[in-house]
Amino acid sequence: MKTDQTYLQWPYFTKAHQKLARDIEIWATQYIQNVPYDRADTDKICRTLVGQLGAAGWLDYAVPAATGDMADFDLRSFCLMREILARYDGRADLAFAMQALGSAPITLFGSDKQKDLYLQAIGQGKRIAAFALSEPGAGSDVGALTTFYRREDDHFVLNGRKTWISNGGIADVYIIFAREEGSRGTAGLSAFIVEADGPGLDDTSQRIDISAPHPMAEITLSNCRIGQQQLIGEAGQGFKYAMATLDIFRSSVGAAALGFARRAQHEVLGRVTERHIQGDKMSALQMIQAKIGDMATQIDASALLIYRAAWQWDQTHERITREAAMAKAFATEAAQQIVDDAVQIFGAAGVEYGHVIERLYREVRPLRIYEGATEIQRIITGRSTLSALTS
Repeated sequence: MKTDQTYLQWPYFTKAHQKLARDIEIWATQYIQNVPYDRADTDKICRTLVGQLGAAGWLDYAVPAATGDMADFDLRSFCLMREILARYDGRADLAFAMQALGSAPITLFGSDKQKDLYLQAIGQGKRIAAFALSEPGAGSDVGALTTFYRREDDHFVLNGRKTWISNGGIADVYIIFAREEGSRGTAGLSAFIVEADGPGLDDTSQRIDISAPHPMAEITLSNCRIGQQQLIGEAGQGFKYAMATLDIFRSSVGAAALGFARRAQHEVLGRVTERHIQGDKMSALQMIQAKIGDMATQIDASALLIYRAAWQWDQTHERITREAAMAKAFATEAAQQIVDDAVQIFGAAGVEYGHVIERLYREVRPLRIYEGATEIQRIITGRSTLSALTS
């Protein structure tokens, strides 16, 4: 799938990044391009993709299992991987990304024993990870979480519900965020590693079917009893851990959207240079040329914001809250517009079930919500900008 990759010459990228882009492109062409599009087999396909990504060594770019140190995680490489995988298949992107998001709290804040126990297996694709923060009444408002834990001797007992959990139902390991009984707001939140097959956890009875074919479920915790060794870091620091994790990965959601946008542009360019209207190619129409110009501009602007944020984190390993929020908000909204324009250009074919453009239309929409909706990112950006002026 030949696309414009001149952006890889930007100063944000090294020769290693350029080689990575070439290598993952070749691999994706061989292993992902012809994966059947069957919603009924979504769980099986995603499990298979995790295994393939692990066996090929690609999950090394998602989980720094060799060292267990997030300082060895290169966000530019991760974003490049997400962009290219998404361009081929949104399920492959999800399979790759969730291994990172689901294990990052362990990498960032876990004990050496926790890292030894979980990271290698997740990084090899032998165990599937999931990040469980959202609840029926608490999406972006983390302070409204109602999943509680209490201490009993040398154990923690968790009760509550999590929802909209990607990899829900197929994960082996969940990172569960819960608050201590009696605490309020973001205070008292803690993060726990909970095995999917442990007593008191149900992740199979409430599966969620969304527009994009992803494994997703509601998780019920009923007197879920876990040992003290399953607590990540310090009790009461869960909000900090969740925000630090999302801070890193939000820009990569923009990268996935960028991959969808590039694929839509690729399909549109093929369409307008082949299809004729009233005796001339569609590409000769000025309205089509203007839409393609807008697509190209939005794609480059998205990429600049995404890779600026990733480059900044790679250089400093410090919080990129404002940069990540800007990248995610702009790139996901731009991708939605690009895909919508692609549907218009393809006409009836663009809404035929299973057509690549129709698939992109369903797959791109959730990204404006995942890991903080666009509206939340705008607020974060505004507050950060104001804070910078007064500091």
